[in-house]
Amino acid sequence: MTLLGSFGGFFLKKASSSGKSRIPQLFIFLMIGGVFYLIGSIINIYLLKKLPYTIVFPLTSVTYFWTILISRLLLNEKITNKKLLGVVLILIGCIFLSLNR
Repeated sequence: MTLLGSFGGFFLKKASSSGKSRIPQLFIFLMIGGVFYLIGSIINIYLLKKLPYTIVFPLTSVTYFWTILISRLLLNEKITNKKLLGVVLILIGCIFLSLNR
């Protein structure tokens, strides 16, 4: 679910940088991003049926991990030490949440 959400955001970013001369490409990226968000949302709804809200919703913050990874690998964005530390702390928090179940 979180990986799909990150890819949804990635394709919306690609759509935003398509430019006016590439309208068909813009719509393709928008549609792909929307499909990723839709599938992620359906998985989220399924998980909310099976697990407590207090576990599922905070664990969606794992999206930040995927976003940093995708932005570095596919968009060549710079990852600073502060960003990395923030994501590591989020992941540690997610581990604590899942162990406390």
